[in-house]
This record gives sequence, structure tokens and C-alpha cells, in this order.
Amino acid sequence: MKVTKLVSTCDIKDCPTIYATDRGTLLVQGETPTDHGLQIPAHETLVEIPMELIQKAFRDNLI
Repeated sequence: MKVTKLVSTCDIKDCPTIYATDRGTLLVQGETPTDHGLQIPAHETLVEIPMELIQKAFRDNLI
């Protein structure tokens, strides 16, 4: 899979980030919340990212 960084909240590698793949999908890097109370299948996960990241991606016409 080829991954391209689209937008991040900072310039270091441990910040919330959105990546595009050559599969036509997005990868999202963020915190893994544990206090959500939801039942998530074992093959899936939740990732929490700041709304600012989504707004920045749209504002910059990246997604």
C-alpha cells in the first residue's frame, strides 16, 4: 500500500494525521479512546481526532 500524508495538526510524527492510500481510502492517525462504551468488532477500532484536522483537510481541498 502506498500512503501519502495529506494533513496533520503538527509537523512531528505523533500528531493526528490523515493519509491517502493508493487504494482510494483514507488512514487516520489519532488517539485510541477507551471510555466510549461501544461494542466494536475485534477487526475494527475507533480513532479520535480533533475536528480541526477535518476542517483543515476540507479547507485545503485535500478530501
